[in-house]
This record gives sequence, C-alpha cells and structure tokens, in this order.
Amino acid sequence: MPRLVAVTGATGFVGPHLVAALGRRGWRVRLLVRRWSPLPSLAGVEAELVLGDLGDADALQRLVDGADTVIHAAALIKARHADQFMAVNRDGTARLSAAAGPARLLLLSSLAAREPRLSPYAASKQAAEEAVTGRDGPWLAVRAPAVYGPGDRETLAYFRAVARGLAPRPAIAAARLSLIHVEDLAEALALAVERAPAGSIYEIDDGREGGYGYRDMQQAAALALGRKAWSIAVPRPVMVGLARLNQLGHRLGGPVQILTPGKVNEIFHPDWTVHDRRLAGAIGFTARYDLASGFRDTVLWYRRREWL
Repeated sequence: MPRLVAVTGATGFVGPHLVAALGRRGWRVRLLVRRWSPLPSLAGVEAELVLGDLGDADALQRLVDGADTVIHAAALIKARHADQFMAVNRDGTARLSAAAGPARLLLLSSLAAREPRLSPYAASKQAAEEAVTGRDGPWLAVRAPAVYGPGDRETLAYFRAVARGLAPRPAIAAARLSLIHVEDLAEALALAVERAPAGSIYEIDDGREGGYGYRDMQQAAALALGRKAWSIAVPRPVMVGLARLNQLGHRLGGPVQILTPGKVNEIFHPDWTVHDRRLAGAIGFTARYDLASGFRDTVLWYRRREWL
C-alpha cells in the first residue's frame, strides 16, 4: 500500500497544487478540512478527509494516525486582531507537532520568519518554526518567498493594476525579492517528502540568484498582459495611511485586509531574497517557471476564469 501523507491547508492557495504533486508521486493523502471550507479541485487525487481544524485535538490525532509524513501548510496570513496570528500559526503548529509523534513533520514556513520584529505575522512564523525545531520527532521547515500563480487572490490586485497601465511598487531603493510559482513550490515540497533531507530550516525559490527588482516584475507582468505599464513608486506614508484605514475597518467589523502597518514594514524591508540554497541541491529541485513564464501562466489562468 502506498505511504500516507497527512496535509493541513489543502483548501488554501498552495494546498491543491501540493496535493496534486503528491498524487503524481503515488502518495496516499489525508486532509484536514474545516467544516465550512469548500473543497478545491484535487486533480483526480483520491483523498481521505478529516473534518476539523488546528484547535481540535481529536481531529489532529485522526489526521496523523499512521502517517509517514505530515505537511503543515495551513497558516493565517491576514487577521482582524494581531494576536490571532500567534493563536493559529504558533499554537496550531505546536498542537500538530505534538500530535505527529514519530512521523516526519514538514512545516511550510515563510522568509518573513527571518525578520520577526517586522510584523505580528513574521513573529508568528518564527514561533511556528520554534515549535517544530524543538520537537522530538523528525522535522524540516521550508521558508517560501512570495508565491504567485493560478488561484492566487492576494497578488491579483497587482495584475489588475498593470492591466490598467500602472505598476505600483514601494518607494524604496534597490529592494530585491525572491519569487516562486505555486506549482514549483508544490513540486519542491513533494520532493522534500520523497527524498527526506536532513532536519533543518531551508529556503526555496525559483533559482534566480539575487532575486528580482520591482521593475523586473513590472516588465514581466506587462509582457504577460500584452500592454505597457508605468512604474508608480508609492511612498511609505501613503501606504501606512491605507493600512491604518484598514485597521479602522477591522475594528468596525469590515472585511479583513492583508495591508496593515505590520505588512507595510514587510513591504519596505529591502531584502526578501533567498540566502540558502541547500534544499534545492539536496532534493534535486529545479524550477519549471522563471518570472516571465510564470507570470504568463498566471495571467492565462486569470483570464480563463475571467478574473482579469
């Protein structure tokens, strides 16, 4: 019988791509699914479902029972209150780590964990890593950079702006960031399950040394959309003002927005490039998409679904 991988976060952005990558390699999968969450398309993969969430100890035990590997891809990326980040990202990870026992636990982390003072989100991601690195069983953590691709709603606003001829960027000189297409990230995680590198905190990206500048993103997006776009530098005070308006909206019960003062700190940090390339070498990973082909694939997906 094929080995079993238990997965959290299967209904999020990365999750369906990850489940598909595992299925292509013949793994059985068991998914933790919140009762209210609609199931994504799992590309024909047969999956066992466990209803519950990271606060449900019984559901976590059912999820990990008999699993060879547990992939923790669930995380809170925006919140109405800052303390919710710790409650989900740190405490939920700690509960899952305790339940996983002897199974290998793979945490999908973020480059934000390198800079925990920037935001409550970044601090919670570092705390999640600490919950994993301190466990008795085998583990590894994979820090992802900015992830884009089919199904991504958070960067859709950027593509919509470029489609209107404007490419916004933070007004910060020489900022660099690494990127990865969601299907490449899913492949890297599946390879990390299959080839099981030594326990450590790793980083992964699309292989571009030194990452990208915002003008690289502007050019790739404009090419994918087939139009010209003007680069617009947004000053930090303007972005802080928008973030504070969002915070006010949160207090008044409005929809939860990702742009908060903490997120502004992240956006204006000058270096979000990958510094550590051990994982790609250890698992034999080479990205399929560079920025140009990845943005083209993303735009085609958006257009097929009339998001753009």
